[in-house]
Amino acid sequence: MRTGGQILVDALRTQGADLAFGVPGESYLAVLDALHDTPDLRFIICRQEGGAAMMADAYGKMTGRPGICFVTRGPGATNASAGVHIAQQDSTPMILFIGQVARDQVDREAFQEIDYRRMFGQLAKWVAQIDDAARIPEYISRAYHTATTGRPGPVVLALPEDMLRDLTDAADVSPHVPIEPSPDMADLERMETMLAAAKRPLVIVGGGGWDAESCADLRRFAESWNLPISASFRAQDRMNNDHAHYVGDVGIGINPRLAERVREADVIVALGARLGEMTTSNYTLIAPPEPGQALIHVHPGAEELGRVYRPTLGINAGMKSFLKAAAGMNARPGNHTDWVTGARADYEQWNDEVAPVPGDVHMGEIVLWLRENLGSDAFICNGAGNFSSWFHRFYRYRDYRTQLAPTSGSMGYGAPACVAAKITFPDREAIAIAGDGDFLMHGQEFATAMQYGANVIIIVVNNGMYGTIRMHQEREYPDRISGTELSNPDFAALARSYGGHGETVERTADFAAAFERARQAGKPALIEVKVDPEAITPTMSLSAIRATALAKKSD
Repeated sequence: MRTGGQILVDALRTQGADLAFGVPGESYLAVLDALHDTPDLRFIICRQEGGAAMMADAYGKMTGRPGICFVTRGPGATNASAGVHIAQQDSTPMILFIGQVARDQVDREAFQEIDYRRMFGQLAKWVAQIDDAARIPEYISRAYHTATTGRPGPVVLALPEDMLRDLTDAADVSPHVPIEPSPDMADLERMETMLAAAKRPLVIVGGGGWDAESCADLRRFAESWNLPISASFRAQDRMNNDHAHYVGDVGIGINPRLAERVREADVIVALGARLGEMTTSNYTLIAPPEPGQALIHVHPGAEELGRVYRPTLGINAGMKSFLKAAAGMNARPGNHTDWVTGARADYEQWNDEVAPVPGDVHMGEIVLWLRENLGSDAFICNGAGNFSSWFHRFYRYRDYRTQLAPTSGSMGYGAPACVAAKITFPDREAIAIAGDGDFLMHGQEFATAMQYGANVIIIVVNNGMYGTIRMHQEREYPDRISGTELSNPDFAALARSYGGHGETVERTADFAAAFERARQAGKPALIEVKVDPEAITPTMSLSAIRATALAKKSD
């Protein structure tokens, strides 16, 4: 006989869980008690449930296995919802466990009671409540299968606190085996015909369900068919950016020449990418519902095919099975070498061409230095903000899953993701890039890094404002500043107050030495980089954006 809490922990271990992230709550004390006697399932104590859920998402991205998160009911669940939304839009396997009120208190609006089926109904692949401790192994098995099968995504399970204390003799369920759809031979043959006839093909990669082997198969596919490979928004680590067939990212701040090539392509192969708003520049590069380009859309979720775009050829397949088959196809590359080499030349020029910016700190030059001085397996983690545009443009991702960033555009992601990366892979460097507003949303997870000796390096790009919103504000309502200014702490001193290493950089030339000191500090480190508010994008200053907007209004 075991308690529900012990059965749950045992079920997670059976399914292969080794890490769980969370914030403790009285609603799942029985689980915490079971974890006390299960040292091979480490519970990482976080400082806020949103950060914990983002750590679980990062774990799911890095490993392909569901990231596990535990939070308490009510405010714990609402805080964690940001991480669930990230996992849903990013197609990340994740399981969120929420403590719930006792079963005899349901529907009375008891303390912190929420109906999680309704709250998370459109935010997760599956939401349920386990009311019978004897069925815990069944629910956990289903949760793992649901989170990893088809288009990966989050599962939410509510745990009534009295259920977790029940004693029962439930038997464990065998480990799940991920199920992935495979391409049909007729579809592969049709794709061969389309690619062989293409004059201007373009591949756009993204989505979930990848691993290092599928990335290697992508490289072989690109080489054998002589195809240019581009990345959807924040999926730049699917193809080594140094490879001759990689041509850039199709996302925010896209290279104008690459955008034109998307429009000019006669065949687009979308591998795993949903082709959302950010990847298609507000659905203008590829027009729905019937694109002007022939579209081969390969996606593990059958429900995604035809959802926005009617594909010329839709293939319901996972990335691993599809690319293994595609890499083994009888290649018949068309005569488009100039198309591929031209696209690569466009990328290299865009990737290396650093324009002057206002102020004493140039983020483009800092990113170029990091590009040359970080190992290929270093994690680059970021949330949302204009600060990330320098990394999208100038950094080169070489290994799979070295880019940890939310396609949902959620702020606050970089710091917790970086901590999760360092805890999961302690021998690899983990670097977070955060804006000042972005960092302060989940910067308290620096304390989690301190507690677990996760020697991350967090770079806070401080321009004293919510930069992205200010940029849009100047474009739409020029010279009418409202709600975007920030008053910030001394970030380096804040890091030192946690017991970490803190640096402040106010000139580009000082960054390299500060970074090396952070590397050698032997503790979590933070580098505050003070940038001129005018340096809002790699190509335009804030004043230039304002002047352009005012000129349009005067016309």
